[in-house]
Amino acid sequence: MATHITPCSSSSSSFSFSSEFNVCKPRKCYFSKWVSQVPPRIHARNYCQIKSSNGYPLNAVSMQDGMDGSPLAKGIKPNDEEVFFDFSDPEEVQSTLSITVVGASGDLAKKKIFPALFALYYEDCLPENFMVFGYARTKLTDEELRNMISGTLTCRIDKRENCEDKMEQFLKRCFYHSGQYNSEEHFAELDSKLKEKEAGKLSNRLFYLSIPPNIFVDVVRCASLKASSVNGWTRVIVEKPFGSDSESSSDLTRCLKQYLTEDQIFRIDHYLGKELVENLSVLRFSNLVFEPLWSRSYIRNVQLIFSEDFGTEGRGGYFDNYGIIRDIMQNHLLQILALFAMETPVSLDAEDVRNEKLEDVIVGQYKGHSKAGRTYPGYTDDSTVPNNSLTPTFAAAALFINNARWDGVPFLMKAGKALHTKRAEIRVQFRHVPGNLYKRNFGTDLDKATNELVLRVQPDEAIYLKINNKVPGLGMRLDRSDLNLLYRARYPREIPDAYERLLLDAIEGERRLFIRSDELDAAWSLFTPLLKELEEKKIAPELYPYGSRGPVGAHYLAAKYNVRWGDLSGED
Repeated sequence: MATHITPCSSSSSSFSFSSEFNVCKPRKCYFSKWVSQVPPRIHARNYCQIKSSNGYPLNAVSMQDGMDGSPLAKGIKPNDEEVFFDFSDPEEVQSTLSITVVGASGDLAKKKIFPALFALYYEDCLPENFMVFGYARTKLTDEELRNMISGTLTCRIDKRENCEDKMEQFLKRCFYHSGQYNSEEHFAELDSKLKEKEAGKLSNRLFYLSIPPNIFVDVVRCASLKASSVNGWTRVIVEKPFGSDSESSSDLTRCLKQYLTEDQIFRIDHYLGKELVENLSVLRFSNLVFEPLWSRSYIRNVQLIFSEDFGTEGRGGYFDNYGIIRDIMQNHLLQILALFAMETPVSLDAEDVRNEKLEDVIVGQYKGHSKAGRTYPGYTDDSTVPNNSLTPTFAAAALFINNARWDGVPFLMKAGKALHTKRAEIRVQFRHVPGNLYKRNFGTDLDKATNELVLRVQPDEAIYLKINNKVPGLGMRLDRSDLNLLYRARYPREIPDAYERLLLDAIEGERRLFIRSDELDAAWSLFTPLLKELEEKKIAPELYPYGSRGPVGAHYLAAKYNVRWGDLSGED
C-alpha cells in the first residue's frame, strides 16, 4: 500500500533550482551594494485586500535568510557602501511571474487552482507581468484550455460589474503545453515557451504539482534540469499525500531534496488556509478572555471533528489505497491540533504528542441499507473498491499531549464518510464550575453545566460560545444559549477560498501555513505504528449504516474519558 516513488537515481546528475531571495520593502529602501545582484521581488499592481498570512500586504515582506549556500550568492561579498533602489520606477524592476500548473487537465486544477488564480487576479493581487501555463499529457491547444477552465471561473459576489472583462483578460494570459511528466525534452520545450513570454525579464517561476505522488520526483527532476529560472526564484507546491507512512514519506522528501532546497518546497494542506483555522491563533492570543483559559486547568477536552454526508461515489480507487486516517487525520486534523495546542514555537514532536493504545482508536466502514424507500450503497458496493476491502472510512482516536499545559486533557479526533451531516469543527469543552450554586438546576448532566467554545470551519463559518443563563420569568429556570458570531451575517463579503490564501503565500515566499519536512516526519511517526498494526493484523472495521452517526464504538471511546461528542447533542 506504500506510495510508489520514482527512484532518486533516475538522473545521474543532481541539480538544484535557483535559490530564492527576497528584497526588503517598502518601495524605497537602502541596501548594501551587493543586494543589487540579487533578483528583486515581484510587485503586485495594487495593495491586495487579501493579505499574505504574515499579516502584511503584498508589498511589505522582509529579506529571508539562507543565502550563503545558494549558487547566486557564491562570490558575492557584502560591503558597507550603500546604494538606493526605487522600486516604484518600472524601469528598475522588470520581472515576471510564471505559474505552471502541472496536471492542468485534472479535476483539482479545473475546480480549485485555476479559479483561485483568477480570484487573485480579480482582486489585483497578482503582479502586472504574470502568466499561467497548463502542463499535462492531454493534447490541448491554448484555446481549448481556456474553454475548459472558463466554466469554472467565478467573480466575487460584490464585484460583478467588470466580471466578463476581467475573465477575458485573465484567459488571455493562460497557455498550454502538452508533454510527458518524465520527459526532459518536453520540459525544455516548456522552458522555451516560458522564456518567449518572459521576453528577457527577470523570471520567477512557481510550479504547482496537481498530480499523483508517484510522479512527483520525475516532474521535479525534469523541471529542475530544464525549466528552472536562471535569474530569479523557483518554487514548487506539492499536493498531499506526502507518502503513506514514515518510510515512503522520508523517501519522497529525500528524493525531492536532490533537486530542491527545503525553502523551495511548499507542501500544501488546504485546511490550514481556511479562514477559521487562520483565526484560531488570533482568537487565542489577541483576546484576554481566552488565553488564560487555554490549559488543563479550565479545559476538560478538545474535539476535532470532520464528517462528510456522502461516500466515495465511484471514486474509491484512490481512497482505498489510503483510508480516512491517512486522508484526513494524519494531516488536516493533526495540523489543526498542533495550532490549537501550540506553545511558542509550535511543537509537533512525536514525543510530545502521543497516541494511546490501539484500544483507544476505533475504525469503521459504512455499509449499505435502505431507509424511507431509498437504498444507500455500502463502501464495497463501489465498483472501484475491492469486495473484501478493510479500508476504514471512519476513525476516532484519543490523543494526549505530554506537557504541563495539557497533561491529562483528551484530544478526541473523529473523521468519517457517509455520516449524518457534513461539518468540520473544533469544539472546546470547559470544566464545570466548582461549587456551582445552580448545580441542582442541571441535575447530573455535566455537559449542560459547562461552557463550550465551537469554531465551525465548514459549512457556514462561525464561532460561538455556549453559556448558561436564566430564562426570563418569575421562576428560576436555566437555559443554555449561544453567543454567536456567524461570519455570513457579520461579514457579508465573500470569504476567499483556502487555495487563494495559500497560492498568494507561495508567491510571496510566506511559509507559515505550509508543512516543513520535520513536521511531516513527526506526524507520520505518530500514525505509522497504528497503520501498520491495522494492516498487518487485518483488523476488520466496525460497520455502520450510510447516513448514521458512525460506529457505536466511537461513543464508547468518548465515554471512556467521560466525554460526549459535541456534534451529537442536537443543539447545533
